Amino acid sequence: MSSYIVEAIMSSPKQRISYADYMNLALYDEKNGYYMKEGDKIGRTGDFYTSIHVSDVFGKLFASLFIQLVEAGKIPPCICELGGGDGKFAHAVLTEWKKASATFEQLTYIIIDTSPYQRKKQQQTLADFPQHVIFYKGLDDFRKQRSSFSGIVFSNEFFDALPVHVITSERGQLYELFVTVKDGRLQEEKQPLENEAIFAYLRERNIVLTEEQRLEVPLAMKAFLFDHASFFDRCVMFTVDYGYTDEEWEQLPRRGGSLRGYYHHQLIANPLAYPGEMDITSHIPWDALRVYGKQAGWEWVQTIRQDRFLLAAGILDYLVAHHDPNPFSEQSRRNRAIRSLITDEGISSAFHVMIQQKGVQVDWDAMWKEPQFLK
Repeated sequence: MSSYIVEAIMSSPKQRISYADYMNLALYDEKNGYYMKEGDKIGRTGDFYTSIHVSDVFGKLFASLFIQLVEAGKIPPCICELGGGDGKFAHAVLTEWKKASATFEQLTYIIIDTSPYQRKKQQQTLADFPQHVIFYKGLDDFRKQRSSFSGIVFSNEFFDALPVHVITSERGQLYELFVTVKDGRLQEEKQPLENEAIFAYLRERNIVLTEEQRLEVPLAMKAFLFDHASFFDRCVMFTVDYGYTDEEWEQLPRRGGSLRGYYHHQLIANPLAYPGEMDITSHIPWDALRVYGKQAGWEWVQTIRQDRFLLAAGILDYLVAHHDPNPFSEQSRRNRAIRSLITDEGISSAFHVMIQQKGVQVDWDAMWKEPQFLK
């Protein structure tokens, strides 16, 4: 157990903290937080994989869409990536853009990432593009440099790592679950719900919990959308993540909630295990992102399962049929990676892509190479 979390709990007025405060400490504490410390988080030597680590084709396909938006005159050649990982997505986009479009010379790629370690990794990965990439530790720092942003807003597994509160229902009573210390261990403590912001969220979303249902309440996601609403001007936003709709949250398998950890590529059901040493994440509520996004000025365009999105964007163009007997050749490896992105058993089945736009109107029917895959 990390002593800094214990100290925070014991020094709090009621010797307990919300799950949101616990996640903030476990993930983002400047000295001890999981994301803030040295060490790989993503890839074979880390704790989890993302789609860009399956194949750089993932980034290339997004680059093609980004270029179309810019060349159609809808938005300027600027990208703001929220949570840049190790920079591999940005590298794939910049490499493809340089090869495919003359607008590359005007392109500015901004990465927002709170982690000093991740920013260092990004700078190493993107060392070939020093004139095009700017790094900030937060949107507030970025906003100090300009009054507004127009362009593409992209994130891959960003919202799922924002802190959430956890609530449950028992015998018609709503409770919030807190983190406390008992018998020398981090444990949950249940208290009647008093947080007015959570009550407001439930009213606004028309959510009624069933008996013993657990639910994560994404107040940080809601605040993020509203706090930065005035900053984003003419933009298209692509959000790649895992999550559920309101209807899916009501289904029996989801009623235990989704908060969990990833540690050495193992799913850890107990989010209180390995504090500061593992990733902690929850599935995002897609309908909340859509509804609060609309209130913040974002027009919802579409939410698409990732495999269908990649097919519509033209991933099959990268799948080269050949008879190379060497299973370790570069093309064989790429083809296997592409198949893993579009098969039902692959990584994409768990992810969706939400597209929202603000201050622009895009002819999305004209954007897709294979629009039938969106149906």
